[in-house]
Amino acid sequence: MINDSNSHRQFTIRIFILIVLVIFVLQLFNLQIIHDYGELADGNALLRRTLYAPRGLIYDRNGELLVYNHPTYDLMVTKRELRQAKKAGNPLDTAEFCRTLSITPEEFEQRMRDVERRIGYSSRTPQRFMTQITPEEYAVLQEKLHRFPGFTIQTRTLRSYSYPVGAHALGSIGEVSKRMIERDSCYRQGDYAGVSGIEKAYEKDLRGQNGVEIMLRDVSGRVQGHYKGGAYDVPAVAGKNLTLTLDHRLQAVAEQLLQGKRGSIVAIEPATGEVLALASNPTWNPELLVGRQRSENYAMLLNDPTKPLLNRAIQGVYSPGSTFKTLQALVCLQEGGITEQTLFACNGPGSQPIRCTHHHGSPVSLAGAIEQSCNPYFWQAYKVTLERGGYGDGNANFKANYDRWRNDAISFGLGPKFDDSDIIDQVHGGIPRVVTYDRIYGPTGWRALTIRSNAIGQGEVQVTPLQLANMAAAIANDGVWITPHLNRADSLLKRRHKTNVDAAHFAAVKEGMWRVCEYGTGRWYKLDSIAMCGKTGTVDNSHGKPHSLFIGFAPKDNPKIAVAVVIENAGFGATWANPIASLVLEQYLCGEIRRKDLFDRMSNAVTAPDVKKY
Repeated sequence: MINDSNSHRQFTIRIFILIVLVIFVLQLFNLQIIHDYGELADGNALLRRTLYAPRGLIYDRNGELLVYNHPTYDLMVTKRELRQAKKAGNPLDTAEFCRTLSITPEEFEQRMRDVERRIGYSSRTPQRFMTQITPEEYAVLQEKLHRFPGFTIQTRTLRSYSYPVGAHALGSIGEVSKRMIERDSCYRQGDYAGVSGIEKAYEKDLRGQNGVEIMLRDVSGRVQGHYKGGAYDVPAVAGKNLTLTLDHRLQAVAEQLLQGKRGSIVAIEPATGEVLALASNPTWNPELLVGRQRSENYAMLLNDPTKPLLNRAIQGVYSPGSTFKTLQALVCLQEGGITEQTLFACNGPGSQPIRCTHHHGSPVSLAGAIEQSCNPYFWQAYKVTLERGGYGDGNANFKANYDRWRNDAISFGLGPKFDDSDIIDQVHGGIPRVVTYDRIYGPTGWRALTIRSNAIGQGEVQVTPLQLANMAAAIANDGVWITPHLNRADSLLKRRHKTNVDAAHFAAVKEGMWRVCEYGTGRWYKLDSIAMCGKTGTVDNSHGKPHSLFIGFAPKDNPKIAVAVVIENAGFGATWANPIASLVLEQYLCGEIRRKDLFDRMSNAVTAPDVKKY
């Protein structure tokens, strides 16, 4: 019994000691942790400053810096401190404050009202009063800031551009919307993010991670230094740098050639799918959408009737015209409608139901038809291909042939946009389905003759310039193409696509495209000592003069660059798009423009006098 009593007392003592230890540990936790965080939450004593991460830099394919950061400043206001200063007999001198910032008293009051309307507003925490103050403005303000109670400076960065090119491709930075804040918890009211182009596509990589520093203030609100020696500070992590596939010199040449015109130029490296140039005009200097003037300049661009904000390279949709004859030849060869030796007659402008634009030899072969851009040849090839096996009951055979024709065309990257690409905000092209024509003409109301304009790229087939350039790259590669993309570090070589056309059929089409540049419509602008393949196109439309188109690649063997050019309402493809494309090829392959006179003539030529230069 005695032993039992001792055991019970020992157990009770142990429990008591354990309870004391637990209380002691909890008290230490309260003093060292909870008390510290309680102090951190006290807006009277502490100032929490966001350390904005600098965005990643952007380089071109050759390591040239395209986009970098420069310092800017936000003026912050803490409303509670303003009230406290006023109670203490030190009210804000509003007149002097407004003179320093070059704003009116009315603007001051409006900004104060805007501050209180923001999401997450608190009178205890700093709120943005004025954003994107320049270093020059900051220097003036810094001297007087101690006289303006409740106001502090927040440092951040803005984008700067080494060259005034690439606005559409690079994109811009804008203030985050309410929806963006709701979707991503890392954003706060007044933060900035990529809203278009590469800046938007790679926002999560470029933005980095913001940090924080906690400053200790005295009773007058003056900063005394880092709280706890910076123990609770978190450094900002800079965004990742990005190397693009673009060649900034080629981009600059392309944009200069587009001056005074509406149109676009897309250049692709066939072996990799890397986009070398992505130019659209009208365009603007990317510096216009930086700083406090961004909103005003954006509204100016938005309201311009020539639509400079439209990226025609990826959002312009056109009939491909005669450039489509290259693909038409390949599909007809694949489906057995023609062979390389097939001949068709041409009666020139007297041909029916589709006339030829000019007289040339007849009958004409495949290579000769590409060289001469013979409309009747491609109409007959298209008709024979779709009508192989006859119409059948309810046009079943014909529709099956059309489906194969359509699928073959889509396999070149036409129609749907490139969903596996980092080129964002693309739009779809279009190659109609059987059900579309059934709805328009009735299930038995259409045949090859009904949709004959497709044969020469003037029908319902619609493409974007990016798709046209990719089609040219696929032909250059004998039927293989890599998804077009802009991030050089993220190789898409695994995203390799094979067209439905056998590689054996491409030699004949390439020969025809070479003949276009040697003897045909493109002969006046062929490259010296470099074999060039191409196809011109003159596309009728209901909104003025025809569009001028060209696709091509060079050299003929082992092509290094494929290009598509669209000049809206300019006239013949051989007159405008062809020489412009040849100059783009020359710049990339030779490293310079050698035909200075041609370059000056094309750069200074104006086909759209209403286009402004921003």
